[in-house]
Amino acid sequence: MGRYPKMSEALLNSGRPIFFSLCEWGEEDPATWAPSIGNSWRTTGDIEDNWDRYTPMHPDMLEVGNGGMTTEEYRCHFSIWALAKAPLLIGCDVRSMDNVTFELVANKEVIDVNQDKLGVQGKKVKKDGDLEVWAGPLANNMVAVVLWNRGSSSANITAYWSDIGLKPSTVVDSRDLWAHSTETGVEDEISAEVDSHACKMYTLKPHTNRDRS
Repeated sequence: MGRYPKMSEALLNSGRPIFFSLCEWGEEDPATWAPSIGNSWRTTGDIEDNWDRYTPMHPDMLEVGNGGMTTEEYRCHFSIWALAKAPLLIGCDVRSMDNVTFELVANKEVIDVNQDKLGVQGKKVKKDGDLEVWAGPLANNMVAVVLWNRGSSSANITAYWSDIGLKPSTVVDSRDLWAHSTETGVEDEISAEVDSHACKMYTLKPHTNRDRS
């Protein structure tokens, strides 16, 4: 553990700001000491470019574009990492990145969720077998939601307002961050048919009293 303070001191003395990401795989409980030494730290073993390995991981670097998963699996990967406010560290070779990969990692609306100024980490709020709802608050009373199907067949997933911290009477405009489409005047719940190993990601903007009148 002694090497990390030495590296931190060296970086601080470099004369320019450098982001220090500590990597010791969570073996010595870094959450108890790393905040005073670095900017981020690992909490698990290495991620791998496959569905079974990345889904139980705490956020590590992104595997999007490395070729081991489907486009939809990578979309889930990027969506959950963004919602959880993980550092979006591209792990593929950007020199050979294809257009599909670029469109995934360059989705400004999803990146905006990650970089939201409120800075509150989203989390899993509901689970029904392989069907999950992840959500977190954003600035301006907005909410980000991911409907995630980790199962082997298509299924309907519903997030009720009570699941995601909205009052029952709330009316929202729902923005689909991957389809880039908006539905206005949504009440009570958000629901979608989600393919196997796929997700839907939304931001919900509550109407003000003036909006409703």
